[in-house]
Amino acid sequence: MRWLVLLGLVAFSECIVKIPLRRVKTMRKNPSGKNMMNNFLKEHAYRLSQISFRGLNLTHPLSNYIDMLYMGNITIGTPPQEFQVVFDTGSSDLWVPSSFCTILACGEYRHPPIPSPTSCICKWEHSSLPQIGNLVSTDQPFGLTLKEYGFAHITFDGVLGLNYPNISYSGAIPIFDKLKNEGAISEPVFAFYLSKDEQEGSVVMFGGVDHRYYKGELNWIPLTKAGDWIIRLDSISIKRKVIACSGDCEAVVDTGATYIGGPRTLVNKIQKLIGARRRGNKYTISCSKINTLPSVTFTINGINYPMPGPAYILKDNAGRCCTTFQENRVRLSTESWFLGNVFLRVYFSVFDRGNDRIGLAPAV
Repeated sequence: MRWLVLLGLVAFSECIVKIPLRRVKTMRKNPSGKNMMNNFLKEHAYRLSQISFRGLNLTHPLSNYIDMLYMGNITIGTPPQEFQVVFDTGSSDLWVPSSFCTILACGEYRHPPIPSPTSCICKWEHSSLPQIGNLVSTDQPFGLTLKEYGFAHITFDGVLGLNYPNISYSGAIPIFDKLKNEGAISEPVFAFYLSKDEQEGSVVMFGGVDHRYYKGELNWIPLTKAGDWIIRLDSISIKRKVIACSGDCEAVVDTGATYIGGPRTLVNKIQKLIGARRRGNKYTISCSKINTLPSVTFTINGINYPMPGPAYILKDNAGRCCTTFQENRVRLSTESWFLGNVFLRVYFSVFDRGNDRIGLAPAV
């Protein structure tokens, strides 16, 4: 039996393709870009999908962008052109810049954009060959943008959406569905491990789960309904006292979101309870108090997922310690939260399309 287990592990590791990570030079490390970065984060630090459009197992590398966004490389076309994209569970489309995009955001790309024969805001192409690692999607629709709003001075090229087909802005079949339908992946799942503190090592894996990236067992959470990565939240508590979501609410698990988002009054309540003070558009805490901050616990499907103080605090470029709770930019009829990268750095996440569920476990 031990030999069978060992052989299974060897076979599994051989199925996973791992590519070394490449660090991205961030605007925060460039003095001339600090103010521009501040402006971007002030206006667009919430949810990426709202900015953009509102068989082989594969482990694909992601780059950590100042603990905000995680990006990986794909290629499109023949000969292949490389693009650095955000893998976003909050949207479903693949889009990259067109050669007709002349604004500053497009002009700073590291490579020539893909030519587009039109001057529309977004033209949808249907005959290209995107590749993620060694996974190839043939005849894949993707968007070419003429104008991009909110991405100036940000070092990524586009977005690869990983949500369900019904969320697609264009109506095109998402790349994950194409890979699944073509039998390119062994299981209809993908998973994220997100590194901390600008460390390298982040990965998105397709077709299976590498158990070395998390501790213990995965806890499976059913989606509220098939068609979007939304789960039910039981409650949010501090020191065992429920402070939000007391009447049951929903949460979007979104790798294109940077912070934890919620209704304004409840987010302000959390800021007050952890002792944060407003400084302009940010809420800050004394950096000397980070390790004494209370955990904010999200109870999901009967399981507690605590967020310790150091996990929900980030330093800005001025060295101030800022909280990562933000009010929703969109008013919703029900109490809804967004669990973005701040949460997903603490918890390894598996998105299971075959069973319409999400798995969470403490990340290593």
